[in-house]
Amino acid sequence: MEWRDQGTLLSVRRHGETSVIIDVFTPSKGRFAGVVRGGTSRKLAPILQPGAELSVAWRARLEAHLGAFTVEPVRTRAALVMGDRLALAGLNAITALLGFCVPEREPHPSIHQSSSNLLDLLSKTDAWPLAYLRWEADLLEEMGYGLDLRRCAVTGSRDNLVFVSPKSGKAVSREGAGEWADRLLPLPQCMLGQGPASDADILDGLRTTGYFLANGLAASVGDRPLPAARQRLIDLLAR
Repeated sequence: MEWRDQGTLLSVRRHGETSVIIDVFTPSKGRFAGVVRGGTSRKLAPILQPGAELSVAWRARLEAHLGAFTVEPVRTRAALVMGDRLALAGLNAITALLGFCVPEREPHPSIHQSSSNLLDLLSKTDAWPLAYLRWEADLLEEMGYGLDLRRCAVTGSRDNLVFVSPKSGKAVSREGAGEWADRLLPLPQCMLGQGPASDADILDGLRTTGYFLANGLAASVGDRPLPAARQRLIDLLAR
């Protein structure tokens, strides 16, 4: 069994004396693991950094086996953000969440493309946190836990949508919330593609996406806690 593709390196862990097991997210094969022999060497170790774009060839005797990768670098990303704590935290959060959320060997080409675009954006502009928030919402949608922000779940109105129901994931207007407002999640206007996005707005949005990541998606993948890398990013954004 053999295939070739280009993908994003999500994680690396040591395997034996000189090898590593890498987790790669590709458009056609999804998230795939395999051994890289000599992965701890001076030649390969600098290449095998989370976020790197790699050209990979995977080979195994049987499709169900772990298999082995040969890798060639396409472009690095970690080196470009190493001097920026926030951008590096963003890279770590993206790769960790993909490894957490995306099922093994299940293609998700649209989220692969949006993830690749976001990772490239980290080193190009300071405005990437808004793109990150929208990426989390897209990730929820792709995994089957998307939010319905088109109209108020109570009144049917499209106006004054400022909350999200934690039960249904649907938008709720200020009028529709009534006395239940303090039990609802925030819906900043930037999640609707409207208005400017302050740091507080982005943090409000991440509170909402985080709720559904933790209470919806995480429960479907073994009820594990969300990766700590996501909380580290939020802590830095909050400073």
